[in-house]
Amino acid sequence: MIDGNVFILIILALLAIIVFAKTAVVVPQKSEFIVERLGRYSKTLGAGFHILIPFIDRVAYKRSMKEEVLEIPPQVCITKDNVSVSIDGLIYLEVRDAMLSSYGIANYYQAAIQLSQTSLRSAIGKIELDRTFETREAINHQVITAVDEAATGWGVKVLRYEIKDINPPASIMAAMELQVKAEREKRAEIARSEGERQARINMAEGQRQQAINVSEGEKQKRINEAEGRASEIEIVASATAEGIRRVAEALAGPEGMDAARVRLAEKYIAEFGNLARTNNTLILPANVADVSTLVASALAVVDGVRGGGKFTPTEEGAHA
Repeated sequence: MIDGNVFILIILALLAIIVFAKTAVVVPQKSEFIVERLGRYSKTLGAGFHILIPFIDRVAYKRSMKEEVLEIPPQVCITKDNVSVSIDGLIYLEVRDAMLSSYGIANYYQAAIQLSQTSLRSAIGKIELDRTFETREAINHQVITAVDEAATGWGVKVLRYEIKDINPPASIMAAMELQVKAEREKRAEIARSEGERQARINMAEGQRQQAINVSEGEKQKRINEAEGRASEIEIVASATAEGIRRVAEALAGPEGMDAARVRLAEKYIAEFGNLARTNNTLILPANVADVSTLVASALAVVDGVRGGGKFTPTEEGAHA
């Protein structure tokens, strides 16, 4: 049997433990506890060790002051063009006032989720389906503004809202894929046509430049040929003039006429001999065999040139 004194000590120890458990409170970092005294709000305990009045004070609410994330379950929203889409999201919030979050609303988690869904449906109903994908930032901002305005009275601050997924019906997805495919093909066709257009422009520019270069080359070629022919004519004319001058000087000498007679006779005999080698039919003068007469006629021409006069048959007979 247990001694009565020992039993009393055990009872007292249990009572001490219970009293200590009721009076000693340790609050973790980034947390706040709401203490009620006889059912009324008494104080807010911050991080650390605290002593309460047993059986009078009690911890009614425990609030985490850390940033929290709530998952918004999927819901069906109807866009401005009457398309139903399933959208879910995430909302990030933080308790700024533990007392207001405890007494200002029964469950701020549930309230934030419900208000986020209603605000999202309102925002989606103002835009077309195609714009829901490109205006996520604007939709998120509208939801944050609506929820944060209401959460001010709850002692809660809404930090961010993010749409996770937007899931249109399968038929709408198929139509959108076809539209995207058509748009891509359109852009590809435009890019291809622009490339062909630029290629044709480049080719035309190249042909134009080539034609200009060819014409410039042809022009320069003709100029060079003309200059060459002019130089050739000038050289030939100079050489001919020099030859004529020298012949004139030779004829003007004391033995020039005798040399001319001999040269003419030689040329006549040589050319006359060549006639026998061909089968040409020619009309020859009657005195073709009279070399002296033909040479005299040629010399008469030379004398006429030397004297500055004109050759006449009378002069021809005189020289003969």
